[in-house]
Formats: sequence, C-alpha cells, structure tokens
Amino acid sequence: MRKIEVTPYNKQWAWMYEEEANKLRLIFGEQLVAIHHIDSTSVRELDAKPIIDIMPVVNDIKLVDEHNHFMQEIGYESKGENRITGRRFFQKGGNNRTHHVHIFQVGSIEIERHLAFRDYLREHAKAVQEYGRLKQQLAQQFPYNIESYINGKNHLVLKIERKAIEWKASRNHKVTE
Repeated sequence: MRKIEVTPYNKQWAWMYEEEANKLRLIFGEQLVAIHHIDSTSVRELDAKPIIDIMPVVNDIKLVDEHNHFMQEIGYESKGENRITGRRFFQKGGNNRTHHVHIFQVGSIEIERHLAFRDYLREHAKAVQEYGRLKQQLAQQFPYNIESYINGKNHLVLKIERKAIEWKASRNHKVTE
C-alpha cells in the first residue's frame, strides 16, 4: 500500500515535466497537437504529491492505443480510460509513482477544465495556500487511504474549479472585446 506524501513545491518538477514531455513528443509525433504540465506540480509554491501530471492533446484519441507498446518501453502502464470517457491514462513508477499521463482528443472539455484550474492557481496565491494546507492535512489524516484523501479534497477542488472556469471565461471575454 502506497503512503500518501505531500511535499513542498520542488523546482525540479518543471524539469521532470520537460524531460518526459520530450519523450512523449517522440512517441506521438504528428498526432500530438499540444502538451501541458497540469495539476499541482505545475503550480509554483503549491504543496503536492510528487507525481508529474502531463496532458498531451492529440488529433484522434483512438490512435493512442497503437502507441501503448512505446509507452510501455519508457516505463508506463496503460490504464485505458480509467473512469474518464475519452481519456487515455498512463502511470509510471508502480507503487513509487512518478508520472501520470492524461491524453485527450482536441475539443475535449477536460482540456479546458484542467488548464483553467492550473492557470487560476498560478494567478491566485490565496487559493494555492488554502489548497496546499488542505492537502497536507489530508495526507496526515489519511496516510494510506487515497480515496479518503481524494474525497477530502473534492469540495475545495470543485469550488476552485468553478471559480477557475468563470475567471478563464471572463479573461477570454476581455481578450475578444
């Protein structure tokens, strides 16, 4: 059973993302439209589980499965959609997980949701502090219970996500005016 550890922000996470993103660019080539560092390790000063979350965006999600053997060669285990329709999910590191890859097809609403959440946190230090404190508290309270940890974050994550989507929409509206 994996222990849930939340650590202070580590500057190496950005480098770890870039290193892995370069490998994914080679695997998916022209199929790749964009690639993003998402979730907590992508936000400076946010305490996080030290797992790098990467979100490649592809032209055709069905073609991703043809690359599973290449992903396996660089240490990833394919988890299929893993409870999110239209996603391909991979994890690396087994019980000592180091990376998650969440692949979506262009146009998926999941892409905007992830980017809005990340960008909102990057611009709102108070939300970063609140979210980081909660994660530390939950990791101490539920060190071996990932479901309780996730459920404990859920209310705040949804609250931040709602604010993030509104914030992103208002910014996009101002840009188009």
